[in-house]
Amino acid sequence: MAEKRNLSYVPLKQPIVFTVEGFIITRQQGYPLFVASLIVYAVMLLGNITVVAVIAVDAKLHKPMYMMMCNLAACDLLGGTTVMAQMLPHFLTGAKTIGYVAAIVQAFCVHTYGSAVTTILSAMAYDRYVAICQPLHYHAIMTTRRLVSLCFVAWLIPICLITILFILTVGTPLCGTLILHVYCSYSAIHKLACVPNPIKDIYGMCTIYSISTGSFLVIAFSYVKIFKTCIIKQEKNSRSKAIQTCASHLTIYVLFEISTFTIFVTYNLQDISPNARKFCTILCFILPPTVNPIIYGIAMKDIRKNIVKLFKSNVSPK
Repeated sequence: MAEKRNLSYVPLKQPIVFTVEGFIITRQQGYPLFVASLIVYAVMLLGNITVVAVIAVDAKLHKPMYMMMCNLAACDLLGGTTVMAQMLPHFLTGAKTIGYVAAIVQAFCVHTYGSAVTTILSAMAYDRYVAICQPLHYHAIMTTRRLVSLCFVAWLIPICLITILFILTVGTPLCGTLILHVYCSYSAIHKLACVPNPIKDIYGMCTIYSISTGSFLVIAFSYVKIFKTCIIKQEKNSRSKAIQTCASHLTIYVLFEISTFTIFVTYNLQDISPNARKFCTILCFILPPTVNPIIYGIAMKDIRKNIVKLFKSNVSPK
């Protein structure tokens, strides 16, 4: 479906204000959507902050697997907040404008979230591989220094690659200010450029595919080794414990990949409505960040026990 452009030249010397189309709804439809979005966002905040607080408070949970969960929760908060910050005012007041700097920041956060989720999940997969396949050497391999390095690299790679992408984008002359999306993204801003730049297109595609493919290979390698180890092990308790430990991580990875895959599917379907298409594009920013704490709370016994203990201590009379 061809996208419309405002072909009037917009000099960068003037203050640029983008118009984000958002959902095509009436003001009356916006109010219930605002309430629903606010509830989802509150659940997302509560779930992820609770996971971080529980792990931070209990010294017994200061282990590589749980510390990486904190990084994933922080990443989920980044992605969910970035999109919700645009959607909530849009539903409540119909606001659709955003300044140039704010648009660039939002687009940067959007792509950092999408990239960092996969790299953090890759680091978590490596941790599970070492824990299950090399249990006797786990503490020697997953030292505090190694943990910090893994978390640092999981954030550094996406941030550096996305930063370079936006350095190439900032300052590009624009021939329009209408963003036909729910939020600002690199592709939405890039489509407004007056002159196509194949270098940015190639770099952008290479960045996306290198991060997604690299993360997939690390996770696939880790789980092939894990499943082989589980098959070889004769003890049923060891096998079930290993599978239970990895189930939550694998579920979260599959959930994120499915939600991102819907973006590509919906944009290739001609008969789908614009609102349905836009809703599918925000699923990966809403569904995984909201569901991930619930998955960890159900699957991880230590986190579940500490959450119950935390809430009991808060509601019990003093």
